[in-house]
Amino acid sequence: MIALDSGVDRRTTAKHRPRATVSFRSVVGRVLGWTLLGAFAVAVLYPVLWMVLSGFKDNQEVFNQPWGLPGELRWENYARAWDLGVVRYFTNSVIVTSASIVATTLISAWAAYGLCRLKLPFGNGVALLVLGGLLLSPTVALIPLFRLLTAIGLFDTYWALIVLYTAFRIPFTIFLIRAYMIELPRSVDEAATIDGASRAQIFWRVILPMSRPILVSAALLQALFAWNEFAFALVFVSDESLKTLPVGLVSMQSRLLTDWPVVLAGLTIAALPTILLFLIGQRQFLRGLTEGVGK
Repeated sequence: MIALDSGVDRRTTAKHRPRATVSFRSVVGRVLGWTLLGAFAVAVLYPVLWMVLSGFKDNQEVFNQPWGLPGELRWENYARAWDLGVVRYFTNSVIVTSASIVATTLISAWAAYGLCRLKLPFGNGVALLVLGGLLLSPTVALIPLFRLLTAIGLFDTYWALIVLYTAFRIPFTIFLIRAYMIELPRSVDEAATIDGASRAQIFWRVILPMSRPILVSAALLQALFAWNEFAFALVFVSDESLKTLPVGLVSMQSRLLTDWPVVLAGLTIAALPTILLFLIGQRQFLRGLTEGVGK
């Protein structure tokens, strides 16, 4: 009996020991995971917070107390940055970004629908040709694009940036939306066709609503690109009244020279819209990307 009892005890101990080990490892893994996520959050959020707070300081506080809090909230720094041209640059960026988002998303969605839902001759070859546009670096094409835009009269206009932002982002956006649309059930197309819907009606009333997550993702990615793009905005727009925020803030900094709080206030105003857009559309953005990549 003693031997049997000891054997039972050993088996019981052996059964429970792995559970304890797994539980300990899971706790350690969770602690390490949350620690890494916390460190990553601090690394991402702290520079933004530092920029916002530095916009309330004066020059002395910026240089003598770079990591400290401002002595008072100097809202006049933000007002001065707004009056020195940020409002004009902000408006230009909104116009160019909004137009490029609408054009890129709609054109790419229509093209992606055709490539994955219609039986096109050489459809796979066309898809590969479109994706080949991802290999073209925008900076390589600056000189021929400059000559082209000058010849057709688009240089130094909003349209120069809108057309370029749309053209260079269409290949990636088509790839993104097409990956999502491929796995949409074709039964919905057949049902809509039986009900008498045309191809255009199927696209606008069936496929687009079902593709809302990936469309939001594509729109947000396009917004980030167009809002922060610098090279095209610098080369193809020379009129001060048409400059977008990235180029306009550089111009404002050269005028202000050493008034860094006002410059940082302008940078905060420039970053605020993209942060708000991501916070508003983050759920659809992440859903669209994860489902699109998974498919």
